[in-house]
Amino acid sequence: MIQNKLFKLLMLPFSLLYGIGISLRNFFYKTDVLKAIEFDLPIISVGNLSIGGAGKTPHIEYLIRLLQPYINVATLSRGYKRKTKGYVKVESRYDAERVGDEPLQYKRKFPQVLVSVAESRTFAIPKMIMDFPSLHTVLLDDAFQHLSIKPGLNILLTEFHYPFTRDFLLPSGRLREWRSAYKRADLIIISKCPNFVDEADRNTFIQEIKPLAHQRLFFSYYKYLNPFHILNHNLKINLSKDLDIILICAIARTEYLVDHLEEHVNEVHTLEYEDHHYFTKFDLSHLKQEYEKFDSNNKIILTTEKDAMRLELHKDFLVANKLPIFAIPVEVAFHFNEGENFNEEIKNYLLNFRN
Repeated sequence: MIQNKLFKLLMLPFSLLYGIGISLRNFFYKTDVLKAIEFDLPIISVGNLSIGGAGKTPHIEYLIRLLQPYINVATLSRGYKRKTKGYVKVESRYDAERVGDEPLQYKRKFPQVLVSVAESRTFAIPKMIMDFPSLHTVLLDDAFQHLSIKPGLNILLTEFHYPFTRDFLLPSGRLREWRSAYKRADLIIISKCPNFVDEADRNTFIQEIKPLAHQRLFFSYYKYLNPFHILNHNLKINLSKDLDIILICAIARTEYLVDHLEEHVNEVHTLEYEDHHYFTKFDLSHLKQEYEKFDSNNKIILTTEKDAMRLELHKDFLVANKLPIFAIPVEVAFHFNEGENFNEEIKNYLLNFRN
């Protein structure tokens, strides 16, 4: 704890320099020195102020499930840590190295949805519209800081246990921008909430965030579904108290998932890597060793859906060594029975959109 506080103190001057740079950039956009582009198409941005861990991917999937039955929806990401450049239209047959793990996950789960990746979103959106004139809306993944595009609806996520109100700028903290940037948001979602949240919790966040008159505040949590085998999605398993798990994951925060698993299984042994880590042959060999020495008669290897996209790159090794790796799906739900209210906010924005 003392070392952590000392590190933050030492990094404070760098955070202030970083903050000055961010302030200048934002000022240039605010005064139209730098121009933000608006499109004649509804653009919904989902992002956060911190670096990772807020749950953007499940919330994007929530929006896809909400909108796909009625309109032609697309997603646009930068394809973080992909090994390609430029604009790529994602296909289900591609791998994570080509398009990134999250975009590939979207395409595999929603094959009818247009999924694209590009470093330049200002280039990608016109390309998507030109190639698919029937497109109705684009979901921008992790674009809250991408000020070159002005979305019609800006959704900001912040974690229940790690809200932006209690954080500070990089590198002493995890914020990409000053806390005041939350004012750009239209909807604010407190994500990864516990299964039970009361009015006292809600009031605490209202007092901390102080949402503006036009902003709506929502509280979401995860519903975990039955894990499926990453190489055979028809093979599923129930979590039970006689099951032991080796959890291998490379996500920003594992606490939320580990807490859930510890409630439903006997024992959890965790192998953690940095967010979006590409697993190496050494990592897989280490996983095999850990699995073989784990003294249990009922055990599996578990991972997240996002990590499964990268573990799939080692399919031959997994098959040859008969490693039972399952991925646990997750869906978003809302507290205080406000799921329908959130849905109405999205639908009203789309219905009232004017070119």
